Amino acid sequence: MNKEETKFPENLNRSVNSCCNGHHGETPNEMTRRKFVSMTGTSALGTVALSGLSWAALRSVQTDEAYNPKRQPLIVKPILMYEIPSRRNQTSWRSWGGIQTEKDVSEEMTRIGEELKVLNSKADFPVDFLPVSCVRTNQDLNSINDLVNSDLFLIYAAGGGMDKFDVLNKMGKNIIFFCRHKSGPVYLWYEIISPRYLRQHTDLLTVKGIDENDVVIDNQDELMWRMRALCGLKNTMGSRIIAIGGPGAWSQPLDVVMKVVGEKYKLDIQTVSYDELGKLITEARRDNSSLSSARSRANEYLRDTGIKLETDRKYVENCFVLEDIFIRLMNKFSCRAITVNNCMGTIMPLAETTACLTLSLINDAGYLAFCESDFVVVPAGILMANITGKPSFLNDPTYPHDGTITLAHCTAPRRMDGKKSEPARILTHFESDYGAAPKVEMLVGQTVTNIMSDFKFERNVGLKGKIIDNPMLDICRSQIDISFDCESRIVAEQMPGFHWITVYGDYLNEAGYALKKMGIKFENLG
Repeated sequence: MNKEETKFPENLNRSVNSCCNGHHGETPNEMTRRKFVSMTGTSALGTVALSGLSWAALRSVQTDEAYNPKRQPLIVKPILMYEIPSRRNQTSWRSWGGIQTEKDVSEEMTRIGEELKVLNSKADFPVDFLPVSCVRTNQDLNSINDLVNSDLFLIYAAGGGMDKFDVLNKMGKNIIFFCRHKSGPVYLWYEIISPRYLRQHTDLLTVKGIDENDVVIDNQDELMWRMRALCGLKNTMGSRIIAIGGPGAWSQPLDVVMKVVGEKYKLDIQTVSYDELGKLITEARRDNSSLSSARSRANEYLRDTGIKLETDRKYVENCFVLEDIFIRLMNKFSCRAITVNNCMGTIMPLAETTACLTLSLINDAGYLAFCESDFVVVPAGILMANITGKPSFLNDPTYPHDGTITLAHCTAPRRMDGKKSEPARILTHFESDYGAAPKVEMLVGQTVTNIMSDFKFERNVGLKGKIIDNPMLDICRSQIDISFDCESRIVAEQMPGFHWITVYGDYLNEAGYALKKMGIKFENLG
């Protein structure tokens, strides 16, 4: 039942997208390219430095449209737990529940199979459903040979004992319990999942790794968003990202932030120094075919009727040279994410443009691209992109007032819904008045999810909003005013950290569910 993901149009000209440059000079945690890490080996921050790179080697890396970076599917193992009672005289001989005979079991297996087909057909994320297994005895459970290959055990808890739940839970996989009330024959565990299993005959949640959020009654949509969240989590944990100029942490101690990032997200961070990048840019510019390709792709991009050029065309062409280098780096090192440190200045004399438009193009191509290398918030951006299948917009929030707030950065994706390109003006980057940066006119009326990461990775805050305007203030080029229903004072009091992540759609449930699995508290401001 593998459902192939087709979020991004295949005719895309490898355009790319990301965020805008750092802010107002160097922050306390920023390092020079020589201070950060030696040209080879692993730094004390747990990142790996890539060295010995050459444009000649990168030229052989596949970058055509056949290469489409995709999320890995969530592997789901459905298991029907049940028991067949035997009648005994003058005593209670059966538990609650409508699964009492082998015929009931056969009918229930058919029902589950049909429901899974519907879920698979509707899923907007990659998911594989393994065959449904029936478990009545411990021997039945021990005979299942595909448990180890699963990411999620979807337990249809019609009946049976807690001992089998415990066996599955000890395997360290995600677990969702599905119980029927009215969607079919009522299940035993619809009655007792909380007092007998979750609370283990006490008043407090007792089972490790499972809580009330992992129980679904009847509702297939509730199953869907949980699986969407787990797919995003699977594709985020341990994923690889290239950090141009090394990782950063805005105003926080870099070593502290990177330690927690490693513990919570287990990211594989591959760094490319600016010395290495400079060599690649120099070599690429000596390659006539590279320059010709960049010029051709820039011309095609600017022919788009939704694009208005308001900066020097040469800056745009240079952005496409840089885009080609970044995409080849990601493909060579088998990753789909990249971020740029010191993008307020260091990259400009090397690339003779800004990274703003380049990162925007990369996001639109289906990769993940972030400016500033702010690893306080980049992990949340990776998570939300992997949950939604859409680009994440890393941005600077302002101060909430009158039920509105302005969000802005210079690297917004145009394809915020993962499909359609929004209109954009290509201007200079605001702070430097240099290079090429998109002012994306995002869809007015669009619902958005905003995720705010705290500096300690202890809590994230979620806020649903609606785009009400694309202003033109003297700030980062891509700007949106969003409205929200929560009191402005509450937003001001609760917002942690600095940068926000914004995605199209309402994904607050998914965000909270995935973050909790990593031990990060989630506050939903609605």
